[in-house]
Amino acid sequence: MDFSAVIVAAGSGLRAGPGESKTWRRLGGKPVLRWSVEAFAAAGARQIAVVISPDRLEFAPAVLEGLSGWTLVPGGVTRAQSVRSGLAALHLGEAVLIHDAARPFVGAAHIERLIAALANAEGALPALPVADTLKRGDGLVSETVSREGLWRAQTPQAFRRAALDSALASWPAHEEPTDDAVMVERVGGRVVLTPGDPMLMKLTYPEDFAMAERLAGGQRLMRIGQGVDAHRFGPGDSVWLCGVEVAHSQGMIGHSDADCGLHALTDAVLGAIGAADIGAHFPPSDPQWKGAASHQFLSHAMGLVAARGGRVINVDVTLICERPKIGPHREAMRARIAEIMDLPVDRISVKATTTEGMGFTGRQEGLMAQAVVTVETPS
Repeated sequence: MDFSAVIVAAGSGLRAGPGESKTWRRLGGKPVLRWSVEAFAAAGARQIAVVISPDRLEFAPAVLEGLSGWTLVPGGVTRAQSVRSGLAALHLGEAVLIHDAARPFVGAAHIERLIAALANAEGALPALPVADTLKRGDGLVSETVSREGLWRAQTPQAFRRAALDSALASWPAHEEPTDDAVMVERVGGRVVLTPGDPMLMKLTYPEDFAMAERLAGGQRLMRIGQGVDAHRFGPGDSVWLCGVEVAHSQGMIGHSDADCGLHALTDAVLGAIGAADIGAHFPPSDPQWKGAASHQFLSHAMGLVAARGGRVINVDVTLICERPKIGPHREAMRARIAEIMDLPVDRISVKATTTEGMGFTGRQEGLMAQAVVTVETPS
């Protein structure tokens, strides 16, 4: 039986926590949405309607680059409206599978079982028996509910196209279905259960992503990046170091705010992911960076790490100078770096040393910074 698919990815995913919507976050080095589209394309779907938020229509083609057979469809306010829009874009296939993009580990075996089950049914869905004891109550338990005969429904859910279209046409417009199968059930259609799979987990909460990353099976690499920066002293009454303004008898000479600490740290982050250096991203010849605050450079580097599905593990910065004294400002510097990089303070180290009067720092002609970072990324 030939089939097409609707992949629903138009939700906001607010429960997944701050940051990018869950459909567009990276998992195992690629966006969550791409996992499902790849699976249905590999399983032989004749058409794939990818239903997404209208504000993502321009962004999605880059995410799905290299895959074929998909069509982008703007989603509706509710999931049911999004499913209807997706179905309207399909005109091939005796069967249709409807899948939540937030379940990225769908595979060919799941799809094959569902298609086979439609030989004697109008609908089929994977389901797992409820294993936990069920309680009803609101803060206080009022009842223990029998789990006998109860199942956890998953997606994809498969239907004979004619049966689903008929069920949709009779469904009350004011009522929101809890899933797609319930519409076929209500009109008397036969819906069967196929073996569910814990791998068909749904990404809902922040902790789900940590588990999914492990299940993705992608090897994670630990990368080390190093950065070095130096600037001369010049006219002024303060210097910027690690995002903190420190009073001093001189200022620093530089195109931006000449923050050696953040410059070295930015280069370390860029180096860890092989993304050139700070000058390549923010050329000193570009007037827009004249006097710029260096936290912008570090935030940019952190964005590049996140775009690759990576994360910074820890940071170690060493400031080399005779003056100003770093000790009184160390904790403020750690706190500021932690804020910029969105890391716990205990992962940030700021140290200081001198060269015992030797070299340009010893002669107090300028100061220098070195930084080392550890970054974890997908292989």
